[in-house]
Amino acid sequence: MKDIKIVFTGTVGSGKTEAIRTLSDTPIISTEALASDNVKTLKETTTVAMDFGEMKLDENSTLQLYGTPGQRRFSYMWEILATNALGFIILVDNRRKSPFDDLHIYLDNFAKHIDLTSVAFGVTHINDNPNREMEKFHNYFSKNNLRHPICHTDARNKDDLVILLSSLLTGLEIK
Repeated sequence: MKDIKIVFTGTVGSGKTEAIRTLSDTPIISTEALASDNVKTLKETTTVAMDFGEMKLDENSTLQLYGTPGQRRFSYMWEILATNALGFIILVDNRRKSPFDDLHIYLDNFAKHIDLTSVAFGVTHINDNPNREMEKFHNYFSKNNLRHPICHTDARNKDDLVILLSSLLTGLEIK
Protein backbone atom coordinates (compact mmCIF):
# COMPACT_ATOMS: atom_id res chain seq x y z
CA MET A 1 0.00 0.00 0.00
CA LYS A 2 1.24 3.47 -0.83
CA ASP A 3 0.43 6.30 1.54
CA ILE A 4 0.78 9.82 0.18
CA LYS A 5 1.05 12.57 2.79
CA ILE A 6 -0.56 15.90 1.86
CA VAL A 7 -0.48 18.90 4.20
CA PHE A 8 -3.22 21.53 4.23
CA THR A 9 -2.10 24.84 5.68
CA GLY A 10 -3.36 28.41 5.87
CA THR A 11 -4.68 30.98 8.27
CA VAL A 12 -7.29 30.43 10.95
CA GLY A 13 -10.69 30.06 9.31
CA SER A 14 -9.36 29.34 5.81
CA GLY A 15 -11.09 25.95 5.75
CA LYS A 16 -8.37 23.38 6.50
CA THR A 17 -10.39 21.29 8.96
CA GLU A 18 -13.49 21.46 6.78
CA ALA A 19 -11.53 20.44 3.66
CA ILE A 20 -10.10 17.40 5.41
CA ARG A 21 -13.54 16.50 6.78
CA THR A 22 -15.02 16.82 3.28
CA LEU A 23 -12.37 14.62 1.64
CA SER A 24 -11.81 12.00 4.31
CA ASP A 25 -13.32 8.55 3.92
CA THR A 26 -12.92 8.01 7.66
CA PRO A 27 -13.90 10.16 10.65
CA ILE A 28 -11.19 12.77 11.08
CA ILE A 29 -8.91 13.18 14.05
CA SER A 30 -9.09 16.78 15.13
CA THR A 31 -7.42 18.73 17.92
CA GLU A 32 -9.98 21.49 18.19
CA ALA A 33 -10.01 23.56 21.37
CA LEU A 34 -12.06 26.52 22.44
CA ALA A 35 -10.60 29.70 21.03
CA SER A 36 -9.22 31.84 23.82
CA ASP A 37 -7.76 34.82 22.01
CA ASN A 38 -8.81 37.07 19.12
CA VAL A 39 -9.72 33.93 17.13
CA LYS A 40 -12.92 33.65 19.17
CA THR A 41 -14.26 36.63 17.21
CA LEU A 42 -13.97 34.48 14.06
CA LYS A 43 -15.00 31.07 15.34
CA GLU A 44 -15.68 29.14 18.52
CA THR A 45 -12.90 26.55 18.21
CA THR A 46 -9.47 26.36 16.61
CA THR A 47 -6.99 23.63 15.71
CA VAL A 48 -4.15 23.49 18.22
CA ALA A 49 -2.02 20.60 16.93
CA MET A 50 -3.34 19.03 13.72
CA ASP A 51 -6.21 17.51 11.81
CA PHE A 52 -5.94 14.13 10.13
CA GLY A 53 -8.06 12.18 7.70
CA GLU A 54 -7.61 9.58 4.97
CA MET A 55 -8.89 9.48 1.42
CA LYS A 56 -8.72 6.15 -0.37
CA LEU A 57 -7.48 6.51 -3.95
CA ASP A 58 -7.65 2.82 -4.80
CA GLU A 59 -7.15 -0.48 -2.99
CA ASN A 60 -3.40 0.16 -2.77
CA SER A 61 -3.12 3.93 -2.26
CA THR A 62 -4.32 6.37 0.36
CA LEU A 63 -3.96 10.12 0.69
CA GLN A 64 -3.11 10.97 4.27
CA LEU A 65 -4.53 14.44 4.84
CA TYR A 66 -2.90 16.54 7.55
CA GLY A 67 -4.01 20.01 8.57
CA THR A 68 -1.81 22.49 10.37
CA PRO A 69 -2.98 24.92 13.03
CA GLY A 70 -3.50 28.36 11.53
CA GLN A 71 -2.24 30.44 14.41
CA ARG A 72 1.43 31.39 14.37
CA ARG A 73 1.77 30.53 18.06
CA PHE A 74 1.30 26.89 17.03
CA SER A 75 3.76 27.16 14.13
CA TYR A 76 6.12 24.68 15.77
CA MET A 77 3.67 22.07 14.48
CA TRP A 78 4.09 23.27 10.89
CA GLU A 79 7.59 21.82 10.56
CA ILE A 80 6.62 18.59 12.32
CA LEU A 81 3.66 18.08 9.97
CA ALA A 82 5.67 19.05 6.87
CA THR A 83 8.18 16.24 7.41
CA ASN A 84 7.88 13.65 4.62
CA ALA A 85 4.94 15.42 2.96
CA LEU A 86 4.66 14.89 -0.78
CA GLY A 87 2.67 18.03 -1.36
CA PHE A 88 1.13 21.12 0.21
CA ILE A 89 -2.20 22.82 -0.24
CA ILE A 90 -2.25 26.39 0.98
CA LEU A 91 -5.73 27.74 1.60
CA VAL A 92 -5.97 31.51 1.27
CA ASP A 93 -8.92 33.15 3.04
CA ASN A 94 -10.26 35.89 0.76
CA ARG A 95 -12.03 37.59 3.70
CA ARG A 96 -8.75 38.58 5.33
CA LYS A 97 -7.27 42.05 5.08
CA SER A 98 -4.03 40.94 3.33
CA PRO A 99 -4.48 37.50 1.76
CA PHE A 100 -1.45 38.04 -0.51
CA ASP A 101 0.73 38.63 2.55
CA ASP A 102 -0.81 35.55 4.15
CA LEU A 103 0.06 33.30 1.22
CA HIS A 104 3.70 34.43 1.43
CA ILE A 105 3.87 33.50 5.12
CA TYR A 106 3.11 29.90 4.15
CA LEU A 107 5.18 29.90 0.97
CA ASP A 108 8.18 31.18 2.92
CA ASN A 109 7.67 28.86 5.88
CA PHE A 110 7.35 25.73 3.75
CA ALA A 111 9.80 26.82 0.99
CA LYS A 112 12.41 24.12 1.57
CA HIS A 113 9.72 21.44 1.44
CA ILE A 114 7.86 22.92 -1.52
CA ASP A 115 11.10 23.06 -3.53
CA LEU A 116 11.27 19.28 -3.24
CA THR A 117 7.58 18.61 -3.75
CA SER A 118 4.63 20.59 -5.05
CA VAL A 119 2.09 23.15 -3.89
CA ALA A 120 -1.37 24.27 -4.96
CA PHE A 121 -3.42 27.21 -3.68
CA GLY A 122 -7.11 27.26 -2.96
CA VAL A 123 -8.79 30.63 -2.43
CA THR A 124 -11.64 30.20 0.03
CA HIS A 125 -14.52 32.53 0.87
CA ILE A 126 -14.20 34.20 -2.54
CA ASN A 127 -17.85 35.26 -2.51
CA ASP A 128 -17.43 36.98 0.87
CA ASN A 129 -15.32 39.76 -0.63
CA PRO A 130 -16.73 40.96 -3.96
CA ASN A 131 -13.88 43.49 -4.32
CA ARG A 132 -11.32 40.74 -4.62
CA GLU A 133 -12.28 38.20 -7.25
CA MET A 134 -10.15 35.35 -8.63
CA GLU A 135 -8.82 37.51 -11.47
CA LYS A 136 -6.93 39.59 -8.90
CA PHE A 137 -5.29 36.45 -7.52
CA HIS A 138 -4.33 35.26 -11.02
CA ASN A 139 -2.89 38.69 -11.81
CA TYR A 140 -0.97 38.71 -8.55
CA PHE A 141 0.49 35.27 -9.26
CA SER A 142 1.49 36.32 -12.77
CA LYS A 143 3.01 39.62 -11.64
CA ASN A 144 5.01 37.89 -8.87
CA ASN A 145 6.14 34.98 -11.04
CA LEU A 146 4.33 32.43 -8.87
CA ARG A 147 3.93 29.44 -11.14
CA HIS A 148 1.73 27.35 -8.87
CA PRO A 149 -1.85 26.27 -9.50
CA ILE A 150 -4.47 28.46 -7.85
CA CYS A 151 -8.24 28.07 -7.95
CA HIS A 152 -11.40 29.04 -6.16
CA THR A 153 -12.12 26.42 -3.50
CA ASP A 154 -15.11 25.86 -1.27
CA ALA A 155 -13.83 23.62 1.54
CA ARG A 156 -17.32 22.07 1.82
CA ASN A 157 -17.40 21.08 -1.85
CA LYS A 158 -15.70 17.78 -2.64
CA ASP A 159 -15.54 18.54 -6.37
CA ASP A 160 -13.63 21.78 -5.71
CA LEU A 161 -11.21 19.93 -3.45
CA VAL A 162 -10.66 17.11 -5.93
CA ILE A 163 -9.74 19.70 -8.59
CA LEU A 164 -7.28 21.27 -6.14
CA LEU A 165 -5.79 17.88 -5.25
CA SER A 166 -5.56 16.93 -8.92
CA SER A 167 -3.60 20.09 -9.71
CA LEU A 168 -1.28 19.34 -6.79
CA LEU A 169 -0.74 15.74 -7.86
CA THR A 170 -0.14 16.84 -11.47
CA GLY A 171 2.58 19.14 -10.15
CA LEU A 172 4.15 16.19 -8.36
CA GLU A 173 4.18 14.16 -11.58
CA ILE A 174 5.91 17.00 -13.46
CA LYS A 175 8.72 17.17 -10.88
